[in-house]
Amino acid sequence: MKTLNDFNFKDKRALVRVDFNVPLNDNFEVTDATRIVSAKPTIIKILEDGGSCVLMSHLGRPKGVQDEFSLRHIISKIEDILGVEVKFVGDCVGEEATEKANGLEPGEILLLENLRFHDEEKQGDVDFAKQLSQLGDIYVNDAFGTAHRAHASTTIVAQFFPEAKCFGHLLAKEIESIKKVLEDGEKPVLAVLGGAKVSSKITVIENILDKVDHLIIGGGMTFTFIKAQGGNIGDSICEDDKMELALDILRQAEAKGVKIHLPVDVVAADSFSNEAATQVVDVNQIPEGWQGLDAGPKSLEIFDQVVNNCKTILWNGPLGVFEMETFSKGTIALGDSIANSTRNGAFSLVGGGDSVAAVKQFGFEDKVSYVSTGGGAMLESLEGKTLPGIAAILD
Repeated sequence: MKTLNDFNFKDKRALVRVDFNVPLNDNFEVTDATRIVSAKPTIIKILEDGGSCVLMSHLGRPKGVQDEFSLRHIISKIEDILGVEVKFVGDCVGEEATEKANGLEPGEILLLENLRFHDEEKQGDVDFAKQLSQLGDIYVNDAFGTAHRAHASTTIVAQFFPEAKCFGHLLAKEIESIKKVLEDGEKPVLAVLGGAKVSSKITVIENILDKVDHLIIGGGMTFTFIKAQGGNIGDSICEDDKMELALDILRQAEAKGVKIHLPVDVVAADSFSNEAATQVVDVNQIPEGWQGLDAGPKSLEIFDQVVNNCKTILWNGPLGVFEMETFSKGTIALGDSIANSTRNGAFSLVGGGDSVAAVKQFGFEDKVSYVSTGGGAMLESLEGKTLPGIAAILD
């Protein structure tokens, strides 16, 4: 696996695929700069070697050229974080882009305009990728969030750098973290899977059953398992057509010696609202007209013991509707348990949109070992897929 450390960038121009797809408010100000901060070590290493950087990224889902998705809106934020002036060009290919890239001095940065202003980016167009490739001497992919897409800038462009391509620090760390959980994890290994639907996590569950010792299942998908086993779940969310599959997962886990932990009690509500009336009930005895929206106190005690007995922890998905304060306590308690286990030497990886949002919201970011920057890419890695953006560098 070639990383930045395998190259000296002195007098070289690095073409770096970053993931600067950051959220903006109505005034085009960056509201969460995590992805820019995450790319900083890669960019600074290249500049400190005496090289220059051509940065390419997408932003949002534009239909053609749309000013609201222009990367020029985020230049000042990038400059703040890197402490370096950032030059900009209003396209990512063409004469002006080539001219500005060729004119870069060591220590300088050029940001290209949004790749997705060109349909050829998502189409994985070879000619478009070739034009991009002419802007640098070494290709560096540091965009884990888009590594599961076979786009021109994430995958196709790599073929024009047969010997001169590598992973940036961020992408290398993502790969190592997932490998640490799925392949090299110190036992016992625990996966915590939450979220609303079993269907969105089936392939993840099937792939990790061979790799984990414990599996905590929480969130809305709990109720598909409970109903499948004959429990009363009231008005809780349930995928009736996935109940047989849930039973099959339980059978597979038993056969493989994996201990599955489902909630034993829940915080039930009489409506899907922060102001709803609530009661704590056994998970398999939820009254009609009530729905389970968070893990209950007995469940959290059990989960705490499991978490603190494990040495490697993967957390993907919340335990309840954490966006509503009334139903956030289970997810917060789980975060506390994982933070405590991490303090005591466990390796903890948090990945997947909602759990990352929860970790940030409740201040656990610095209390776990690693927080993944890529939602879809993370999920596909956990499903055991080789991501095209990663395969292109390894090729």
